[in-house]
Amino acid sequence: MTNTIELKYATRSVPRYTSYPTAPHFGDGVDGALYASWLAGLGDEAPVSLYLHVPYCRAICHYCGCHTKAALKDDPVIDYARGLVAEIALVRAAIGRRLRVGHIHWGGGTPSLLPIPSFRAVVAALREAFEILPTAEHAMELDPRTVTPELAQALAEAGITRASLGVQDFDEAVQVAIGRIQPIDTVTSAVEALRGAGIAAINFDLMYGLPHQTAATIRRTIELAHGFSPSRIALFGYAHVPWFKKHQRLIDEAALPGATERIALERTARAALADYGYEPIGLDHFALPHDDMAIAAKAGDLHRNFQGYTTDTCDTLIGFGASSIGQTAFGFVQNDPDIGRWRRAIEKGNLPIAKGKAVDDDDRLRAAIIERIMCDYAVDLDAVCAAHGVTTDAVADAFERLEEPARDGLVAIDGHRLTVSEAGKPLVRIVAAAFDVYLARAAARHSVAV
Repeated sequence: MTNTIELKYATRSVPRYTSYPTAPHFGDGVDGALYASWLAGLGDEAPVSLYLHVPYCRAICHYCGCHTKAALKDDPVIDYARGLVAEIALVRAAIGRRLRVGHIHWGGGTPSLLPIPSFRAVVAALREAFEILPTAEHAMELDPRTVTPELAQALAEAGITRASLGVQDFDEAVQVAIGRIQPIDTVTSAVEALRGAGIAAINFDLMYGLPHQTAATIRRTIELAHGFSPSRIALFGYAHVPWFKKHQRLIDEAALPGATERIALERTARAALADYGYEPIGLDHFALPHDDMAIAAKAGDLHRNFQGYTTDTCDTLIGFGASSIGQTAFGFVQNDPDIGRWRRAIEKGNLPIAKGKAVDDDDRLRAAIIERIMCDYAVDLDAVCAAHGVTTDAVADAFERLEEPARDGLVAIDGHRLTVSEAGKPLVRIVAAAFDVYLARAAARHSVAV
């Protein structure tokens, strides 16, 4: 049963904390020239991560919150791939040497819309510009409706080691309401093609909070998903932001679950996943005990970045493609989200940065604290602050903001050690927000806490 404390916080607007400072606080004070200097200043010792964004889909699902657009033909996607190859060369020139790569992730949109020759050309450019380690995880987000045996074989040959399939929900009425008709046979064919090509590590992305979902339908979706034995399942809460994503206005708001129902859906799904042996990982991920993510979570080695929870330990993330975000020790950058402007900047020989955020020591400290809260549900402030050369006085402001959630039982405070309670885990973003000094400075709108 949902209690009044949960309802009190569940509809509050807070960031997902896939970065700190969060993207709404990026500004135009960071440009391509500054980013080039940051790239030139990277050290040679530690491997880096790469992210490639492909902002195209055959059609836009009503629920989508991604930066993408519809492409009914291949021509714009092929042209976009040429831009990626050129951008990779620009970044390599700015770095001035061939760095090692420990992790690669393709997102979108639908990266698998790249025709196979174009995909291979981009991979070849990556291998020329970087040294991809044999141990690197190479992951791609896939729309099951686009996966064929031919594509799966091409992905495997290019070194893809993990595939994340956007399943969302198996219920037909829900699929109609969100504009994504995807019969279970389609998912079956995709999984069989991937495993047949040797890509054994498969994730499923599921969602709660969708129109017409009920406890019975989401439990059935979990049951069907379990039948495929994905090693990881991400369970995301649908973020209804029609002021930001206009196509979400196609969703009937009257069919969306209210706050109480939304909490119940998340609980039902979480309990069903536990029944099938999936271990909870942070706020919204689940993994079988043998999966690397479950092992990292138990060891306290879990991390969080723009792809969500991850086993990626690289401190530097280099983004390619329109709207992609990168991170270095110096700060964050985001490429221009407009594909035309992104392409024209590259054609002129400029890194296509639209905005970013240089970070200072206080940002780095708070980012480390927020990451541990989001990943471990606990943080030793004395230890983290000491590692950053300061005392806990540096984050004294957070304790005042923690008074309310502590009083309501979301978090226990023992000296300078914080532990999120069982009741507080679904609301962990509320606890993390206590350390966010930017949150009150701008009127940015975020998704609800649950």
